[in-house]
Amino acid sequence: MTQVLENPTSRLASRVINGLLSIKPLANFARNRARQMMIQRSESIGVDWIGQVAALRSRNWDADLTAVRNPDLQYPDYYLRTFHAYDDGNLGWEPATEVEVAALAVHSGIWPERDAQGDTRLRQSYHDILKATLPTPPQTILDLGCSIGMSTDALQAIYPEAQITGIDLSPYFLAVAHYRAQQQDTGVSPAKRWLHAAAESTGLPDASFDLVSASLLFHELPQTAAIAILREARRLLRPDGHLAIMDMNPQSQVYAKMPPYILTLLKSTEPYLDEYFQLDVTQEFIQAGFQAPTITCNTHRHRAIVAQVK
Repeated sequence: MTQVLENPTSRLASRVINGLLSIKPLANFARNRARQMMIQRSESIGVDWIGQVAALRSRNWDADLTAVRNPDLQYPDYYLRTFHAYDDGNLGWEPATEVEVAALAVHSGIWPERDAQGDTRLRQSYHDILKATLPTPPQTILDLGCSIGMSTDALQAIYPEAQITGIDLSPYFLAVAHYRAQQQDTGVSPAKRWLHAAAESTGLPDASFDLVSASLLFHELPQTAAIAILREARRLLRPDGHLAIMDMNPQSQVYAKMPPYILTLLKSTEPYLDEYFQLDVTQEFIQAGFQAPTITCNTHRHRAIVAQVK
């Protein structure tokens, strides 16, 4: 197993950070500080966090929520934790209306320009690898953990003829995705479908997709859920299908050299980060029924993992 977070500043430092985060007032302080840093960065790159979020919250979301919500869905326990500095995790309007501005803020720091195009460039770097790896354009795509549809839109842009399904556990995220899709609908590309379900138990038919993609999802999962999702993806893929994941790279020197204070803020908003960094993805892909994956750095802190069905 890959043990990377055990030595970002030393194994002892990691244990100390985890100990501090087990103290609720300190954890709350760290989460709030991380949130304020994102808002400040957003404003510094010309993204009006406050204004954009206020505009979204002023809408009546009842119709969008009804259109996507599965009232019978039972949420897995891991999804009910405090997450990304939100007490209710992803189950609320606050995170749903802040996803886009947060992504623009966080991903602006990837590139030297440090501007609002960082998120677009991150997704493009992943898709460049997809296009170079997949022998033919996929006609059916499942976007796991699609959130408000930013990753789904980006996939649709490079595969305009594909039928794309976006799946997420948060009906609030999907409601925003539904609204965004309506605003962007030009009548040219096939309509996207939004599914309120768990990625590890989709309820979708066997062998129904050419490509299953997950962008920035797996670092938000405990290992049990990550492994279950790999196996579900295998079930959903056709015999020549591919699974592709883009996420943080545990081997990146960015995390190895991260100052303890910043690492504390990061881990305060990502409760499963240790488990993600310790997951042996090659072994788990193979055990789930895939060929050995190719792992490519698409930025200095992200990696793209692509594997074909065995």
